Amino acid sequence: MKLHRPVVSVYTVPTDAPEADGTLAWDSTTMVIAEVTTGDETGTGWTYGPPTVGDFIRDQLAPLVEGRSALDIPSVHDAMCRSIRNAGRPGVAAGAISAVDIALWDLKARLLGLPLARLLGVCRERVPVYGSGGFTTYHDTHLAAQLNGWVHGQHIPRVKIKIGESWGRAVPRDLARVHAARQVIGPEAELYVDANGAYTRKQAVRVGRALAEHGVGWFEEPVSSDDLTGLRLVRDALVCDVTAGEYGYGLPYFARMIAAGSVDCLQIDATRCGGITEFLRAAALAQAHGLEVSTHCAPHAHAAAAASLPNLRHMEWFHDHVRIEDMFFDGALDPTGGTVRPTYGLGHGLTLRTDEVEEYRVG
Repeated sequence: MKLHRPVVSVYTVPTDAPEADGTLAWDSTTMVIAEVTTGDETGTGWTYGPPTVGDFIRDQLAPLVEGRSALDIPSVHDAMCRSIRNAGRPGVAAGAISAVDIALWDLKARLLGLPLARLLGVCRERVPVYGSGGFTTYHDTHLAAQLNGWVHGQHIPRVKIKIGESWGRAVPRDLARVHAARQVIGPEAELYVDANGAYTRKQAVRVGRALAEHGVGWFEEPVSSDDLTGLRLVRDALVCDVTAGEYGYGLPYFARMIAAGSVDCLQIDATRCGGITEFLRAAALAQAHGLEVSTHCAPHAHAAAAASLPNLRHMEWFHDHVRIEDMFFDGALDPTGGTVRPTYGLGHGLTLRTDEVEEYRVG
């Protein structure tokens, strides 16, 4: 079962409305897809990042993957990681490894005639999700419609919105939006916020104390995730959970964040950290330190692996990526009721709609 050279495609999809968080704005999202094949079976993996990720797969990783055993994923993964020493791992290289690794796991499960969740072994049949969006560019009616759709339409009992607008320079509007969100979702649903590192340390503490009045239980990246001391300071000062980890591009990053006592729940992104292989290792590291984990973005890339984790809290049902994955794949999951069930079909259960999405292809 020797692997053929991976095939790469790159797609850019405009957002359905202007999107921004506390520190960045965007009007399109680029998805890089890697397909690995042996015999008549193909596995599909992807990441979100610049088109150069696709170039990196073609030029740097594809020659290493070709000819290796489709069943020996640790060997392929290790070869890819060793090859990028001089290129540097964070960013483009890590995203490229992640896409190929996800494709390898999908392929292996298909070769064995199994859902990926069964290959990994399930700890839970259903994976809890939280609705994620609430961009700072949304006007009040747009925000209300999105939150209402999740909580009262799909009965997802937990949601997250963006705050920290304009690098923390619009705190009154941040708090007004949090108040409006609570009014829409009611007193029972869980309310989360994500500042994307927009606040200073003491500013984040002040904002966090105000958030407590609205029952906010999850404060994501109140300060930069690179500021481990600042995260710990905020965590110690507030009653809500402080979370981060989405910019972890390898296991040492998570080890440092955990050792610093910076978070109450570790976020892991398989499309950035090194695929499912590294995702599972990071989750095990968190469990060894008594921490739960939550997946970041790209929900369909995470669902099967998330089902295998005893220390999973939930999975992010991120509007931007959910919309794209629904467009691009047959077999997309249904979060109605607040959970998804990733135990059907072969592999991760998704099939790329190649012809239907050709209009978005850029590489």
